[in-house]
Amino acid sequence: MKRILLPAGGAVLATGLLAAGLAGAAQADPVSATDPMAKNTAEAKSVASFWTASNNEALKQATAYYWDAKELPKLVSGGKPSADGKAGSVLPTGEAKVVTPKVKNINLPKTIGKVFFVNKKGEYKWCSATSIHAKYRNLVATAGHCVYDVENNGHTLDNWVFVPGYYQGKAPWGIYVGKQAWTHYDFDVYEDYDRDYAFVTVYNGIHENGEKQVTGDEFAKFTGPKWTKDAWITEAEYKTLLDKYGPNGPQFTVPESNTSEKVGHDYPGKKTLGTVEVTELGWEAAKKNTVIDNIFKNGEIAPGGKDRVVKVLTESEYKELLAKKAAGGFLGKLEEVKQGDLVVGWRSIQYYVNQWYKIDDVKFGVRSFFIGLSKDAGRLGDNVGGQGFAWNQKTGQPVYIFGYPAAAHGDGNKPFTGVTPKWCYGKPTGKVYVSAAHKVEEHVGLKCSMTPGADGSPWLIKYNNSKRLGLVNGVTSLFGDQDGNSRYDLSTSAYFDGETAEIYNKAANVWSGRIVGPNGELYK
Repeated sequence: MKRILLPAGGAVLATGLLAAGLAGAAQADPVSATDPMAKNTAEAKSVASFWTASNNEALKQATAYYWDAKELPKLVSGGKPSADGKAGSVLPTGEAKVVTPKVKNINLPKTIGKVFFVNKKGEYKWCSATSIHAKYRNLVATAGHCVYDVENNGHTLDNWVFVPGYYQGKAPWGIYVGKQAWTHYDFDVYEDYDRDYAFVTVYNGIHENGEKQVTGDEFAKFTGPKWTKDAWITEAEYKTLLDKYGPNGPQFTVPESNTSEKVGHDYPGKKTLGTVEVTELGWEAAKKNTVIDNIFKNGEIAPGGKDRVVKVLTESEYKELLAKKAAGGFLGKLEEVKQGDLVVGWRSIQYYVNQWYKIDDVKFGVRSFFIGLSKDAGRLGDNVGGQGFAWNQKTGQPVYIFGYPAAAHGDGNKPFTGVTPKWCYGKPTGKVYVSAAHKVEEHVGLKCSMTPGADGSPWLIKYNNSKRLGLVNGVTSLFGDQDGNSRYDLSTSAYFDGETAEIYNKAANVWSGRIVGPNGELYK
């Protein structure tokens, strides 16, 4: 068992006091750290909608998280991992015992999937993960660096969700939004990869089932996701909508004409007043109600609307408008503002009057009301099951790793796509692996050709092929190139000891609840 201890802030004079002080510090030294994610149902629904909008477009755009993709280190082997107590285990969800299979053909577990999140650069990323047994059947296990942003002082990653069975934009069992994250204090605070694991409680899954048009009253009362849509229709179409929905249906906005033809006040058809820019001469004539030919198409100035607009300009804006005015593209006046002979500013003066316009093809603006049809998908463990959990185990036991490798090897070869899950099998070496760059002193290693993208993949001992269940005894943390041929050939995991079990037990007994009610409303 390795713990990171910081030196005391001040000197201790007496040897007895020093010993007592260290003993007290050790007793108070924290093991677990927990951080909130989506704090309430409104936040959780917003996170789910982020990924499901436009037919799950954000999920499709996400790429594998390659924090170590440019590194193919040869990890140094050392002694043996250190158990800190008796071996223990928690059985998978609904299981009374675990039987080790003898078959060779491997059935992939239903519990595995991808966690999706947004990093501090705004990139959409994913890692591998699994559902794991918990009291409320609501827990996910993955790597700590797939939950906490190690490039941004350990804050939890944004918009975090788990999608079991994810395949090319499909979420067959729903999307599960993270509610609370649990990891080791040393990983949260010191980014110590000897503790690179995390457990996340998730809300009930959610399915997005399109939209429904509703009345204004229904829209106002609905507490779930809702939105409006604006459209232009004819007067006849608008009257039809009024007859169908009444005053609580689509709301009238503003009628609009699609013409700019000027007419006189005596035009027999439909007309409306609009604003037109004129020269200073035209504006002065309008104030005197004087008709001036060629200012307006029909030689008539409409009543009212005689506005004079003054704007302060920068020197560059002033020069730009001067050139525009010289080309006939600006009707207003341009002036230098002076104090004595000194130019202290610039301004423009523009003039506007009203003009009659012909109305053709009147369009009526309407606003329609829609609500999202979200459905509660139930608890994670009820839908896909949950793997068991084991700690302080002997490292020579056969283990399966299930994940979604995606990155290319260092030599450019890319055997994996990240689309479908892959697996490795073998017996971890009895030696530990060390990586100074990640503060690693006692990782467990397994010969495996998986590449990054498989970060967070569960390591399952006692895997039952027919039931597709085993015991999580690690999660993929780092990848190594042990023979120096620029290809990954080693996957490593933190050793799960009694402190890991303490953190797991805390997370496994925390309730999370559902996001939406039976009608898609936010659950209170």
